[in-house]
Amino acid sequence: MSLYYEEIEVGHSRDCGSVTVTREDLLSFAEQFDPQPIHTDPEAAAESMYGGLIASGWHTAALSARLLVEGFMNETASLGGRGMDDLRWHAPVRPGDTLSVEVEVLDKEPDDRNPGMGHTRVGVTTTTDDGETVLTMVGLGLVERRGD
Repeated sequence: MSLYYEEIEVGHSRDCGSVTVTREDLLSFAEQFDPQPIHTDPEAAAESMYGGLIASGWHTAALSARLLVEGFMNETASLGGRGMDDLRWHAPVRPGDTLSVEVEVLDKEPDDRNPGMGHTRVGVTTTTDDGETVLTMVGLGLVERRGD
C-alpha cells in the first residue's frame, strides 16, 4: 500500500536500509563518472591526503538516492522528485564501508496549481557502519494526493 500525500506525516523518520561499498564498484563508478586519481588509482590515492582510495561523492550520492527510493519513495505514491537541496559530503567513503540512510519528513505543502499532488521536503542522512555522517541532503518530492 502506498502512502498518499495526506498520509505522510511531518517528523516521520525511517531507516532506508544499507549497502556495502565494494572496491570493484567504487573503481567502476569512478572510471565511468568521476575519473580523479583519488577514486581510480590506488597508488596516487595512497599518496594523497586521504591515504587510499575513496569513493566519488557522486557515487555516495547515487547509493544514497537508491536507498532513499527503495526504503521510502517506493512506499509512497511518489510522482518523482524535483531535485535535491543542500547536498554535502562530510567525510570520505572507503572500500568496505557499509552505508545506511535515514530519511525524515521535514515539511509538506499542497501544490496550488495542481490539486492532484503535493510537495514534500525530506532530510536524508547517510552514515557509515561506524556512525560517521558522510552525506546529507534535502530531497524535494512530488507525491500524489488521494483526491477524496
